[in-house]
Amino acid sequence: MEDSKRARRRRHSVELKAQVLSECTEPGASVAKVALAHGLNANLVHKWRRQTVGAGTMLTRACEAAFVQLPMGAPGAPAVADIRIEWRRGATAINMMWPAAAATECAAWLRELLK
Repeated sequence: MEDSKRARRRRHSVELKAQVLSECTEPGASVAKVALAHGLNANLVHKWRRQTVGAGTMLTRACEAAFVQLPMGAPGAPAVADIRIEWRRGATAINMMWPAAAATECAAWLRELLK
């Protein structure tokens, strides 16, 4: 094989990798579409994702930047919702309401019921 026909490997900057990986984390984004938009092979982008997840670098930072903290209720505030269980067996129907604060007891009751 001649030297003139040898393909050279392209080197991609850290900035480009970070941008591509960040775009992959957007809601509704697909790796294939992002790769195509940047003229890259999707397999290469998947490789970058595996490498960065293992190393905990660029992709982790992109995910941290996307974190949105939601407001919590005031401490000691009553539960917002109750646990509602509807059980139907033939013509028989049972509706149960449990306070969300008693979720552990509800789970124990369900385990016993379903044995």
